[in-house]
Amino acid sequence: IAGNGICKCRVCECFPNFTGSACDCSLDTAPCMASNGQICNGRGTCECGTCNCTDPKFQGPTCEMCQTCLGVCAEHKDCVQCRAFDKGEKKETCSQECMHFNMTRVDSRDKLPQPGQPDPLSHCKEKDVDDCWFYFTYSVNSNGEANVHVVE
Repeated sequence: IAGNGICKCRVCECFPNFTGSACDCSLDTAPCMASNGQICNGRGTCECGTCNCTDPKFQGPTCEMCQTCLGVCAEHKDCVQCRAFDKGEKKETCSQECMHFNMTRVDSRDKLPQPGQPDPLSHCKEKDVDDCWFYFTYSVNSNGEANVHVVE
C-alpha cells in the first residue's frame, strides 16, 4: 500500500481521491493543470495525477513542451508582418489567413506589454523579408483571444 488506504483481508480499501489495486493512483488533477487553466494543456489526459500526452510531439508535466514545434514567434511572424507592414509571404492571403488575433501598434519597444501580466506572453524578434528586425509580443487571454502588439 502506498499509504493511501488500508488493507482489509488482503484487499486495499483506498482513501478518497485514490484508486488502483495498491491505492497508488491519485485522482487529483491539480498536478495536470497547465498555466492556461486546461488539464494537460488540452493535449492529453490526466492519469493518476500525471499527464499522458495524446500528441506525441508534446511532452512535459502538462504537455506544454514541444521540441519540434516552430515556436510562437516563428509561427506568427508572417501574419504579423502582413498585418502590420503589408509585406511578407502571406501578403496576398493575409485577410484569409491572418485575422485570428487582435493587433495593437506601439511606437517603441518599451511600449510592448511586459512580463508579469496574467496572460502568458511571448516576446518576439524576427527578421522581415527585407532582412530587417521587427519586434512583437503574442499573448492569449483567458477568453482564448490572441493579442499581438507590434512595434511600428
